[in-house]
Amino acid sequence: MSTPTAETADATDPPRARRGRPGYDRAQVLEIAVRLFNEQGYDATSVAALAERLGLSKAALYHHFASKEQILQIALDDALSGLEAVLEDALADDRTAETQLVTVIEGAVGVLTSRLPQVTLLLRVHGNSDVERAALVRRRAFDQRVARLVEQAQREGALRADIRPSVTTRLLFGMINSIIEWYRPGHTSLRPEELARDVTLVVFDGLRAR
Repeated sequence: MSTPTAETADATDPPRARRGRPGYDRAQVLEIAVRLFNEQGYDATSVAALAERLGLSKAALYHHFASKEQILQIALDDALSGLEAVLEDALADDRTAETQLVTVIEGAVGVLTSRLPQVTLLLRVHGNSDVERAALVRRRAFDQRVARLVEQAQREGALRADIRPSVTTRLLFGMINSIIEWYRPGHTSLRPEELARDVTLVVFDGLRAR
């Protein structure tokens, strides 16, 4: 689920909402906080810096969130829950492992494009706090489940079996995750579903013309 966006007169900083206390709703505070974390780095962003970016006092910021860590946790959970839901949906259907893997790839691209700030934050955490370490555990568990799906597709004869499933999974998500570096919604004519299709074609058919 994508985060609601404040009305913007500026591409980098939406103005404060005209009603409500203390001027932003919770979703807007979360959106701007995640953007600032991605710009400056989570560790380098203080509560004072976030309050300054919002034009609020620290007390007004704490009206919405108990701590900076809570904001991080909510953002990371949003990204991880999206990816986990994609995998659960794929595995719930009684289909071939290859078809399930295609669903995971397309769904993961969909999560990345619809929750780009949250996924970007997830991919940049280093495990420096309990919240970050818990997120990394969930991310590794997701990767391991996808690797098992790759292994199953190999056993079914759908994928070449001379590449380790863990390596295939790392390479696959290395390509998917690199999208955060260049994909900008609203600044490209490439629709998310087209991007998902392109990634899937590269993975399963390669680039060589046949």
